[in-house]
Amino acid sequence: MEEERHKDALPGLTRESLKKFLIINAGVFLSSVGVYFFKFPNNFTTGGVSGLAIILGKLVPGITPASLMAVINVVLLVVGFVFLSKDFGFWTTYCSLMFSFETWLLEKLAPMEAPFTDQPLLELCFAIMLPAVGSALLFNSGASSGGTDIVAMILKKHTGLTDIGKALFVSDGLIALSSCWIFGMKTGLFSLLGLFMKAFLVDSVIESINLCKFFAIVTTKPQEICDFIIQDLNRSSTVIDGMGAYTHAGCKVVLIACRRGEAVRLRRKCKTIDPTCFMFITNTSEIIGKGFRTV
Repeated sequence: MEEERHKDALPGLTRESLKKFLIINAGVFLSSVGVYFFKFPNNFTTGGVSGLAIILGKLVPGITPASLMAVINVVLLVVGFVFLSKDFGFWTTYCSLMFSFETWLLEKLAPMEAPFTDQPLLELCFAIMLPAVGSALLFNSGASSGGTDIVAMILKKHTGLTDIGKALFVSDGLIALSSCWIFGMKTGLFSLLGLFMKAFLVDSVIESINLCKFFAIVTTKPQEICDFIIQDLNRSSTVIDGMGAYTHAGCKVVLIACRRGEAVRLRRKCKTIDPTCFMFITNTSEIIGKGFRTV
């Protein structure tokens, strides 16, 4: 009996682990492509380890930003292991090393002597968009690319600072601002613009990935709607009693959260089952529980 349960559980565990592994590697790859092909050639110092590597690459001749980024990430990993011990995650280590390795590998395979185009604003969009999507995939999978995230983890554990995000945003701002003197005002202003774009884009991408629909369906035919939810959508719902404020007629309210594709089917089916039903449909990106996300 124990062996049968183990066999049944193993495929699901393997599929979930493989899915997470692929998503994390996709996130690292997108970040590497965005940083190497668009940030490095244009000297966009939008903060973080990559921004610091670009500045140091200008000040220290003979060493490329990709090599400097790898050195800084390794140093931060060592510091993280010293100060964080068991709290230091496996995926942070893996992503940080892969990020550095892939950027270094791209430097060897596709040397960039100049930017792709003569449109810095266009390249800034890709320099922000690709790493933002990559970071969102990592954060959504419970991982990170290391770098300044390690500094945040250390500060959070060993100091009384409560708002680490603002502290890191200030440090990133100083890195971006310094490019005004090192690379000129034009590049510096583009870097500052990219920093502000990055601050909003990562959260937007994470919310878009997790976006679901929440239904509150006021109906007199709850059983038929619940049968569709259970049998066709393979989900469950909560049914509560309700009463019309004007008519004082009794009714039921069916509560359910589902994915966007399922929401379209549910909305159509509810109108077929009960044309007079009343539906409240809202967007939500934080659903914790079985069938969705776990804490």
